[in-house]
Amino acid sequence: MSTEKIVSIEQLAQRAVELKAQGKTVALCHGTFDLLHIGHIRHLQSGARQADALLVSVTADEYVNKGPGRPVFNQYLRAENIAALACVDSVAINHAITAVEVLDQVKPDLYVKGSDYKSTSDDLTGNIQHEKDAVERHGGKIYFTDELTSSSTRLLNEYFEVFSPEISAYLDQFKDSVGANEIIDKLKGLSGLNVLVVGEAIVDEYHYTSPLGQTGKGNVFSVKYNDYERFAGGAIAVANHVAEFAHNVTLLSGLGATKSHEDFIRTNLNPAIDPVFFFSQDRPTIVKRRYVDADIAKLFEVYFYNDAPLPEETNRKIVVWLDKHLRDYDVVIVPDFGNGFISNQMVAALSKGAKYLAVNAQVNSGNRGYHLITRYPNADFLSLNEPELRLASHDRGGAIEELAGQLADKLSAKHVAITRGTKGALMLDQAKTAYKIPALSSKVVDRIGAGDAFLSVAGLCLGAGLSPEQALFAGSAAAALDVQIVCNREPVRAVALFKYITTLLK
Repeated sequence: MSTEKIVSIEQLAQRAVELKAQGKTVALCHGTFDLLHIGHIRHLQSGARQADALLVSVTADEYVNKGPGRPVFNQYLRAENIAALACVDSVAINHAITAVEVLDQVKPDLYVKGSDYKSTSDDLTGNIQHEKDAVERHGGKIYFTDELTSSSTRLLNEYFEVFSPEISAYLDQFKDSVGANEIIDKLKGLSGLNVLVVGEAIVDEYHYTSPLGQTGKGNVFSVKYNDYERFAGGAIAVANHVAEFAHNVTLLSGLGATKSHEDFIRTNLNPAIDPVFFFSQDRPTIVKRRYVDADIAKLFEVYFYNDAPLPEETNRKIVVWLDKHLRDYDVVIVPDFGNGFISNQMVAALSKGAKYLAVNAQVNSGNRGYHLITRYPNADFLSLNEPELRLASHDRGGAIEELAGQLADKLSAKHVAITRGTKGALMLDQAKTAYKIPALSSKVVDRIGAGDAFLSVAGLCLGAGLSPEQALFAGSAAAALDVQIVCNREPVRAVALFKYITTLLK
């Protein structure tokens, strides 16, 4: 049976040793092979003709970096499809992002890649160069096949209804005007921006539990405690998103002089970010502790913070810093979580001094009813969710586009984006033209941080002069990737976004 060909990576390496001991040459192919098609088959057959035996490694599900909903076929089915081919000797599932570890263990004579990888500059991930180095350091070489090319992604998109009819219709319309390469090139062009992120540093804690049910006495729900995890959240998470695209990023934030969590925060901050921290004696660094179940559903949340206004001396120092440095930055992004760090004087300085100001004023448990976007007298880009818009407008049932337009006029905003969860998002420009996009996520692991990802990427795009339609698309794609990440475990990686955009627009 073909499944007998499926082995571990260690067994694959041992198979290579056995073949070489017999004086045979070994070729290795590596890929996702999400939908096995004639292009794959000819590629594998061509590789097999160049050596005495062909070994194949298949990327494990958790490392398939093609966006939500991929892979369509799980790793075992994909491996079984490859193993069914007569030209293949053995197959293994590779639990890593690249083939480098496999190459170091198997040490093939030939590493077989498709002709579309000949130019390393066309490789979005940059992995092909690392793989080339790996095969060559063991005396092997890369062989590029030149067979019929096709795309699993394109075939899946067209024939397997990977996306809903609404998303497919939107993508068909969008890619008629903007191709994947064009928007990826524009996103790569964000690297030269000088960006300032201003906001509260927050340490997010997830305490993982299993439900036990109601207690024996009373109506109290009890759980079994399992484990916990800490994440660098708030403005730290936004800065980490931004640093994936812009190479010059400064983070201005506040920490507690006691219980500062400074070592943890610095460890989890992108090394390229220049942190400017102001310490306050009267408060700890904000910690938000969430108790969650196995599905990451929140059961209970505890805030550890002091939301009183900053001490006057600390506030004055921050305002002086802003007045001195704001004009040095092309884009200023303010995720305002409303927990006491950003003062009215800071708001005035930001609104007056920033060249391009992108703002979100988040409504959360700690500030509901007291913290609205209207505290900013003007901003270039407002990014809100629907409840935040309605609270700022004091209107529960009005049309969203109308309310967004009124808010834009009131705050002199050039663009307003309203995110609506499963209903997608919309953006208004200065002419009140509305651009709409459906939700691009097919799988949701955790919604925490999705709005921050949207603000980060869309704000950068608009600040760099991209069109509102392009900024809305890029921000929504970033949010779609973010909802697959638990809390702020990692930022939205630029490479992951580029690959997802390529998947969407195939």
